[in-house]
Amino acid sequence: MGRRCLGIPFLGMLVFVLISCLLLPWTASGQEKVLRWAGDSEGGVPFMFNDPKNVDRLIGFEVDIIEAVAREMGRKPVFVNNSWDNLIPGLNRKLYDVAINGLEVTPEHQQEVAFSIPYYHTYLQIAVRRDNKDITSFEDLKDKTVGTLKQSYSYFLLKELGCKDIRTYIVEANAYDDLTNGRLDATLFDAPIAMYSAGFNPDVKFVGEPVGSMTYAIAVRKEDKALLREINAALMKLRDTGELRRIYDRWNLWNPVMAKEWNDFSPPKSPPYAYNDWAEAHKPRVSLKDLIKRYISFLPTFGEAALVTLKVSVCAMLLAMAVGFILAIMRVFGPKWASALALGYIEVIRGTPVLIQLFFIFYGLPNVGIKLSPFMAGVIGLGLNYAAYEAENYRAGLLAVPRGQMEAALALSMTRWQALRHVVVPQAFRVVIPPVTNDFISLLKDSSLVSIITMVDLTKAYGQIAATYYDYFGTGIMVAAIYLLLGLPFVRLSRWAERRFSIQDREKQRHHEQMMRGWH
Repeated sequence: MGRRCLGIPFLGMLVFVLISCLLLPWTASGQEKVLRWAGDSEGGVPFMFNDPKNVDRLIGFEVDIIEAVAREMGRKPVFVNNSWDNLIPGLNRKLYDVAINGLEVTPEHQQEVAFSIPYYHTYLQIAVRRDNKDITSFEDLKDKTVGTLKQSYSYFLLKELGCKDIRTYIVEANAYDDLTNGRLDATLFDAPIAMYSAGFNPDVKFVGEPVGSMTYAIAVRKEDKALLREINAALMKLRDTGELRRIYDRWNLWNPVMAKEWNDFSPPKSPPYAYNDWAEAHKPRVSLKDLIKRYISFLPTFGEAALVTLKVSVCAMLLAMAVGFILAIMRVFGPKWASALALGYIEVIRGTPVLIQLFFIFYGLPNVGIKLSPFMAGVIGLGLNYAAYEAENYRAGLLAVPRGQMEAALALSMTRWQALRHVVVPQAFRVVIPPVTNDFISLLKDSSLVSIITMVDLTKAYGQIAATYYDYFGTGIMVAAIYLLLGLPFVRLSRWAERRFSIQDREKQRHHEQMMRGWH
């Protein structure tokens, strides 16, 4: 009776560490008035993207615009990263004040948010392979396989045309890669995207007349009317002073549509040095030394992102182990109603995708007044999902302990709780170590899904940097190696634990027999 059980203190330690993780401060101090703005830095050229010269710095013509707007408003701009198709849901969830990332003013978008006055006017551009002679106009796309941006103006135009096969992308550069590799017949993207993503590609050419017309504007929540007035006033001042025109000239984005809309046919007000810097950064590299130097410069960014991945994964796994243990006990030893409740939870969670669960927790629960931070939502979403799998692991471990062990403990006047604590759980714990470790490694990889709820984890950082340099091969090898290094210590820990408990099997069995004789 003097020897403490392994299972219960271990569970208590899990709960303590889990609470410590969840209560870490994630708020910023200071009273400075800020403008929290959101965009998608992954594949956002020339809107917003990581500077090829310094991957920790965000640049782009929309970054210049929002910083100028914030300056006119007397606010400090604070960037919040979110995926492009979640910008409007995140805005309505009040994760940030405004959203700007090539957001097109469409009837569908106007039903959800209010828009500022337009800051940019453009059109769509068709791109095909250099040897293609079948496509010369928009109508020729009807029977072709065409790539475009997910839920964009070009997507809906292609739907109206009756295009045979529309393939949507989140990262525009990937569409142009597929075009070059023959997976697509053509692409249809906004002209700025086409110029920066394919203008340097010798295997791609632009064809046809400009397609359609669109305007970009800053999205604001419909109830934030005062903020909308401030933004409109700032944009009009920037337009009247020529600051907006200088931004467009620096990025080589002034076009005939803008000249007509603003009635400004004057010569450029600034050399296109931002565009030239981009072109210079994407010239073919032949020096292995420069390539290695570039990869080394990625390490601080990947290191920070890896810490986010590890933090979310560890906290989520602790939650999964604690909840899974409770579910397993309920299902194996609980009354019928508790067992049915645990079984229902396990089947529902295992039968629905973790991505849907994360969306529901982060974007759905605020509708009933439950608002969680991205970190909390990620931990709870992954933790509750994996709890269902851990419950089955623990159930298998509990059932692996011979039933006679429980019966013998009860016969020696132990309570059911004492029998579980001192006899059954310690033996079951030894059995479940390997599958629990495997699940943690799987969770480590599934943590990449938290990027959909504004967190920049290792996978998101990979997408940002790879899209900036159009290098998915070498950068991908780096990220895969980091994931491997993150999981390796836990694999080694599992093997050590298996060996240790295996060596002590006989000793522990003798201890349990002695303890039972002592109870007698």
